[in-house]
Amino acid sequence: MRIVFLGDIVGRSGREVVLQELPALKNKLAIDVVVANAENASHGFGLSPAIAEDLFKAGVDVITLGNHSWDRKDIIPYIRENPKIIRPLNYPPKTPGAGHYIHMLPNNKKLLVINAMGRLFMDPLDDPFRMIEELISKYRFGIDVHAILIDIHAEATSEKAALAHYFDGKVSVVVGTHTHIPTADYRILPSGTAFQTDAGMCGDYNSVIGMQKEAAIYRFVTKMSGMRLSPAEGLATLCGLAVETDDRTGAALRVAPVRLKGDLDPILPKWDK
Repeated sequence: MRIVFLGDIVGRSGREVVLQELPALKNKLAIDVVVANAENASHGFGLSPAIAEDLFKAGVDVITLGNHSWDRKDIIPYIRENPKIIRPLNYPPKTPGAGHYIHMLPNNKKLLVINAMGRLFMDPLDDPFRMIEELISKYRFGIDVHAILIDIHAEATSEKAALAHYFDGKVSVVVGTHTHIPTADYRILPSGTAFQTDAGMCGDYNSVIGMQKEAAIYRFVTKMSGMRLSPAEGLATLCGLAVETDDRTGAALRVAPVRLKGDLDPILPKWDK
């Protein structure tokens, strides 16, 4: 199975680069499934139903969220009816939506997508290690599902790395989101799990993690919040991770970064169709 995961989509520029580049990217790399984190897609804060529909039409199969899940209140009734949008698994039990989704391909192969949120420097939520372990214990590779991907939405790189090593060999991919900067540590761990600490963002990198520089700098220099944070709207970079997995074992066979357009150097997997 060939999977592309897109890092946090930030604002209009991030949406536009995904809508423009994803269809051709899927075709070029013969991608089976696209998962995207879109918790910042609606003007930098939250996700609207209309934007979710645009992303699905462009070729995104599953959308993950994070700490901005509920910034747009109109997503609440929408997420109840659209299981392809998942919020962190370790939210309280009565939270709308679900923390995982099984996407079925036309060839009947299945990808289990899990969204979890870290706890270091984040909201006080339930234990993501325990909750993920309980969930994946219900599925067998090659029988119930053919690959498992975890989006760990967390601030601390240590927590993301610890989670990846804890689930090495038990899932196919662990990829971090939230910090919006693509890390250079993409690799396959010793027991077969592909990992990157952060996939980066789909957004304008001539910014402060996707937000206009002036307001962000003002906050750091003055310790005042008088200027409103708004997404930068220059030319965006599409950032993500591509992984090919073994349908029988669920292990990652190849992993490579994906970067297109914008300020960062472009890079694509050198994979044949």
